Amino acid sequence: MSEFVAAVVQMRSGRDVAANIATASALIRQAAAAGATYVQTPEMTNLLEKSRADLFAKIVPESEDAGVTAFSRLAAELGIVLHVGSMAIRTGETKAANRGFLFAPDGSLAARYDKIHMFDVDLPNGESWRESATYGAGEAAVVVGLPQVQLGMGICYDIRFPALFRAQAGAGAGILTAPAAFTRQTGEAHWHVLQRARAIENGAFVISAAQGGRHEDGRETYGHSLIVAPWGEVLAEIDHDAPGFALASLDLSRVAEARRRIPAIANQRGFSVRRAGGNAEAAE
Repeated sequence: MSEFVAAVVQMRSGRDVAANIATASALIRQAAAAGATYVQTPEMTNLLEKSRADLFAKIVPESEDAGVTAFSRLAAELGIVLHVGSMAIRTGETKAANRGFLFAPDGSLAARYDKIHMFDVDLPNGESWRESATYGAGEAAVVVGLPQVQLGMGICYDIRFPALFRAQAGAGAGILTAPAAFTRQTGEAHWHVLQRARAIENGAFVISAAQGGRHEDGRETYGHSLIVAPWGEVLAEIDHDAPGFALASLDLSRVAEARRRIPAIANQRGFSVRRAGGNAEAAE
């Protein structure tokens, strides 16, 4: 890949795994035909299902997963880096992984990442989520080497935890990712600012494909898949919640340029926290 052209694929995944794989594959083909050499799909590309019983009736271990096979073959056919934002993968009788996959242009699996931060929240409108009731949390951050750049893998709620992305940037990542299924409520409030903040503070590109719209299981997601530059400007956006794709050509020299301008990573220092006043105890 002499030029790094990145694409985000926006989906509205439903309850039919085969249909979701087919929809994703069609959009990936379109993005590759438009010139993308790296294509990213959203969180839960293969299935969005609130019902725990129905979810476990449809998911299988990674070795048996139709999406893993299909996307591996598609990456090889198109000769692209294919980043499947995540899929629901069975890891046990009562547990699953929210797992991202990155396939190399020869179809081999270059990296996998299990989402670390579980979306266990109660929102003001009564919307409530307990991701940890179904999914096991990952324990390792992942930075994968591509031919031209190091890429850090994240998923959705991870974007609210800056330490993860700073650790990846410190390990050499020039591209950070957070493919998502952001709720409409949280997306309207925070999606753009979180993506741009992670880009600015790390001097890195941030690429985040998203789910969008009203899904078959009743949830509503925000859409607005984004590609953000290291200086914080939005290079590409799907500015709605319907399925589609958007792409941008990334000048990877901008990572070093941004980090020269604002050397936040190099300037970072360790520190302790000292409590003062009131009933404060001695320094931690």
